[in-house]
Amino acid sequence: MDKIAVGIIGAGGYGGCGAVELLSAHPHVEIRALMDKQDVGKPMSDLYPHLTGFCDMTIMDPDDPNCPDDFDVVFFSTPDGVGQQGASRWLKKNVKVIDYSGDFRFDDPEIYQGYAERIGRSKPHASPELLNDTVYGLAELHRKEIAQSSLVGNPGCFAVSCILGLSPAMKYELIDPGTIICDAKTGVSGAGKNPNATFHYPARYDAMNAYRISGHQHVYEIERELSLVAGEKVKITFTPHVVPLCRGILTTIYAQLQEGQTLANVKNAYGSFYEDEKFVRVFGPAKAQLSTHVRGSNFCNLSLNIDERTGKLIVVSLIDNLVKGQAGSAVQNMNIMFSLNETEGLLHPGIYP
Repeated sequence: MDKIAVGIIGAGGYGGCGAVELLSAHPHVEIRALMDKQDVGKPMSDLYPHLTGFCDMTIMDPDDPNCPDDFDVVFFSTPDGVGQQGASRWLKKNVKVIDYSGDFRFDDPEIYQGYAERIGRSKPHASPELLNDTVYGLAELHRKEIAQSSLVGNPGCFAVSCILGLSPAMKYELIDPGTIICDAKTGVSGAGKNPNATFHYPARYDAMNAYRISGHQHVYEIERELSLVAGEKVKITFTPHVVPLCRGILTTIYAQLQEGQTLANVKNAYGSFYEDEKFVRVFGPAKAQLSTHVRGSNFCNLSLNIDERTGKLIVVSLIDNLVKGQAGSAVQNMNIMFSLNETEGLLHPGIYP
């Protein structure tokens, strides 16, 4: 087959870099153009020297008339608000679109507006007519819909960790859905590449903090997806934290077990739910799971535990926020959209130590 022609908008950021890292080694992909509003005219390998010899393409302004536009798929590795302004241009040219932000995670303008207000955006969606066609890009739950779609909204990184950690428990009714608490920790790369005094090295070294307590935007998609799996309305308590770590998310999930449930039942349920999933690995309590076990990979590791004293299920869910939480999910979605093996360009171990 001919190689898939890819354009990456927002190529100079961490998400764009992640896509380049994965796609430069993808056997069925040709990166046709790297686009950004910053660092125009600079080779990608000047920004990220580890890409020297792998991707030395020059970053172009997406509005440059000389910029290639003969793509099969465009990745919007951009902040909220950018994709909704530009996606229709590509869709009208029969180019598929994968957006990293929250612009296309919701198929209802009102739900989107609730999400947008959490991140300080008061404007209504710029392309509400596209929301009927968007698909939520968590492959483990929406593979069939993704395969038939031309517009996919990548999930949020926290959402990936929480949804994968809870979906089997919801489907098999292992827990009381009204008792869910998600305690999540993320590395500082989740804040993106642009300099910020809060994330300056001296401010972050040896420092941890909770933020957006009871108000994080990813709660919208987490609750929606869990409600779909459970077949009833689900609400959760979710608290994110920033820890002095470059990359990675560790979410510890707590919920009250239904009466009579055992660790064996939990293991069987999770094993059955993820039996055919290449990127979700399920472990029992015997071996501690570290963030380094998934760093640089598209895997989600789940550690299943029960607190016998309190009757709580405790699931520890680990992902790399820049891969399974971002660029890896985007490439996984691209593979599905083009009927490729889902693992192409992704099935490799992480980076250790």
